[in-house]
This record gives sequence, C-alpha cells and structure tokens, in this order.
Amino acid sequence: MLILEDLWRRASATSSVPDSFTLLVIGLAALACTVLVWPAVRMAVTVCHEAGHAVTATLTGRTLEGIRLHSDTSGVTVTRGRPTGAGMVFTLFAGYPAASLVGLLAAAVAGTGHAVGLLWLLVALLALMLLKIRNVVGAVVVLTLGAVLALATWYAPVHLLVWLAYGLAWLLLLAGPRPVVELAFRRGAATAGTDAAQLARLTHVPGAFWIALWLAGTVAALALGTVVMLPGMLSVGH
Repeated sequence: MLILEDLWRRASATSSVPDSFTLLVIGLAALACTVLVWPAVRMAVTVCHEAGHAVTATLTGRTLEGIRLHSDTSGVTVTRGRPTGAGMVFTLFAGYPAASLVGLLAAAVAGTGHAVGLLWLLVALLALMLLKIRNVVGAVVVLTLGAVLALATWYAPVHLLVWLAYGLAWLLLLAGPRPVVELAFRRGAATAGTDAAQLARLTHVPGAFWIALWLAGTVAALALGTVVMLPGMLSVGH
C-alpha cells in the first residue's frame, strides 16, 4: 500500500512550467535528435502510429487482433471487422496523425503542471499496448520505452521529469510530419500497401489527398504546439 500511495503522490504532483527560453532549448535538442538519431525517433513515431490505428479500431467497434513492430521501424496493426465502411476508414486514417496528436496533448497536459502524471499515463498506455504486441521486436521496443519512462519517473527529480515531458512533446511534434513527407516521395509498388493507397481504394479519393491532409494536420499540430509551449516568446514585440 505504501508503494501505491507513493506512486499516486508522485503521479498527481504538480510542477512549475519552465520559462520560454528553457522550452526553446529543449525544442532545439529534440530537433537535433530528429536529425541525428532519426531511426530511434522513427521507432517512437511508429509506436504512436500503430497505437493510433489500434485505439481508433477499438473505438469504432473493430476487433484488435495484434500489433507488430519491425526492426526497420515499420509496423502493422491487424484488426477484424467489416473491410469497408467508416470504421475502416477512420482506422486507416488515424495512424499518421497519431504522433503529432500525442505530442500536442503532451504539451497541453505538461502546461497544466502535470508533467509527471503525463509520463505515468504514457507508461500505463505502453503496458496496455504490450498486451497486443505479437512479435519479439515489438515487445522489446515497447518494454524498453515503458521501462525507461517508469524508471525515470520513479527516480528522477521533478524538474528533470518536466524537461523529459516537454522533450517528448517537442520530439513527437517535430517528427510527426517527416513520415508523411517520406510517404509522399514513394513511387510505384512501394506505395501499394500504404494507408494512403488503402484509403484511396476504400473511398475512391486519391491517395495524394490523404497525404496532403496528413501533412497539413501534422504541420498544424506543430504550429499549435509551439504556440502552447512558447506563448511568451512568440508574443514578444506585439
């Protein structure tokens, strides 16, 4: 019981929001990560991508069969239900915006002073995701992410956890548009099984439309997240 009480105390604790300059530095560090260690960042984006498919499938009444994450940073989520209809369309659509949405929500929650609670929530979501992982690589990835976040949240001082929460928010917001851009530059057979191609077959709307919509959404999320995290700096001179 003492452990649970301590866990709740830490998860529900509030913390002060860093100043705009510190948040900008955290953002620049996250940007450097997206450039220098993109494969690792891409895997985190893929975790969000597949989680987006999984959550949306569940909310629309489809049955979630399993999730696989691969060493090349790709992934696949298998669901069961009607092969057509709104549920399938929403499920296919939800993957690419997921990382940006998680980043935006992380920025908003951290801004309320609940950065530590946010990290514990991510640990809980990763634990739930682990139940649906169906391959070894995926299990290792999700376990590693969950363990790192859990250990940090348990042992690290609060101010470092606040930086970590904002770092994750920046990382996902900055990384969100890149997979969409990569998809836009694919050619020929490489696009055959993509979410955009499947949406095009289901809706008879060209795949380019869905790619443009994803790109607009992820860029808009980055812009909004920047406003949320750097309101003081952006308002200088106005």
